[in-house]
Amino acid sequence: MRCVRLRPATLLLAAIATIPALAAPSSAARDAAVLAPVQAFFSAMSRYDQAGMRAQVLPAGMATLMRHGKPVQLALGDFVDHVKPGKARIEERIRHPQVHVDDNIAVVWAPYVFLLDGKPHHCGTDVFNLARVDGHWLISGIADNSRACP
Repeated sequence: MRCVRLRPATLLLAAIATIPALAAPSSAARDAAVLAPVQAFFSAMSRYDQAGMRAQVLPAGMATLMRHGKPVQLALGDFVDHVKPGKARIEERIRHPQVHVDDNIAVVWAPYVFLLDGKPHHCGTDVFNLARVDGHWLISGIADNSRACP
């Protein structure tokens, strides 16, 4: 085995280079943290669990739902109030989410399919704005569009 001696300056540079990697979470971990409230929101919605949905949002945030080319806007708290238990099973699934983060704000952009009793009912794109409040990501705004699934 060969022993290599490093100069103190080389050791210092190597130590400094590792600090950002230790201080910042990996992008995968960061994205997972941002996506967690979105997935928890959908999970609660599928159970008609208003308290669970409300726990993931800033209630005064806005939802903008594009329906037939017209925006329907309501506060997130009011949106949650509209999700009332019904006979149908509901589920919204996103795929290939794109996550963008800058400090304490984030955006998630993802195609979705909304299932009614396990069958595609409508599809579109979801856009979630999130804010990190007291170390936790919360949904501050939702926008989506809707169309018949192909």
